[in-house]
Amino acid sequence: MSNTLNADPSELAKFSDLAHRWWDLDGEFRPLHQINPLRLQWIDAIASLDGRRVLDVGCGGGILADSMARKGASVLGIDLATRALKVAELHALEAQTPNIDYCEVSVETLAEQQPARFDVVTCMEMLEHVPSPVSVVHACSSLVKPGGWVFFSTLNRSAKSFLFAIVGAEYILDLVPRGTHEYSKMIKPSELAGYCRQAGLDIGHTSGLEYNPLNKRYTLSSDTSVNYMFAARRPVLGE
Repeated sequence: MSNTLNADPSELAKFSDLAHRWWDLDGEFRPLHQINPLRLQWIDAIASLDGRRVLDVGCGGGILADSMARKGASVLGIDLATRALKVAELHALEAQTPNIDYCEVSVETLAEQQPARFDVVTCMEMLEHVPSPVSVVHACSSLVKPGGWVFFSTLNRSAKSFLFAIVGAEYILDLVPRGTHEYSKMIKPSELAGYCRQAGLDIGHTSGLEYNPLNKRYTLSSDTSVNYMFAARRPVLGE
């Protein structure tokens, strides 16, 4: 086991400081609440969550994890931001969310402990916040069962993404706090596809996510130049 934790202390502190705002629909995490129904529908259409054992990597305050549990999945959410996890646990208790648990553990450590344990693994809006995204992708691949699905969402490293996701979202529209994203940590789709192939995953579906500042709504699209999602499948031996 590596003694080096694949986490940026400043990133953990950033999200821990905002922990009490995770479930404020008009707070800093409003965009996550707005896009959650879209990504939940996309995931469920591909992987059929009902009755599945699901792992949500980098779950934060539990927005996606909670909604997947309400779709009928048995969900484990993991994160290294202690205060955000406490908020997720408290929300699940107050909302009486069924079949959901949370644990403070790294995805790499869990992969060593529970390989091929989950039907579905989600890792949304996390890869651009860790020192080694390729390590996370490999761990997610190890955690999913053969035939299971791994879902990733992140930001493309492009001029348009810099303009929309940093200048626009952080400094003009105030959609997210300033400093939420660093351009150098954004990941091109070709790079993420390479990480997936190295980890033994086959890309099955892709989708973009667009924001319209006029009607303040998000939609799924084929445009992956800013926000994008991958659905990758771990093949069954012999396929």
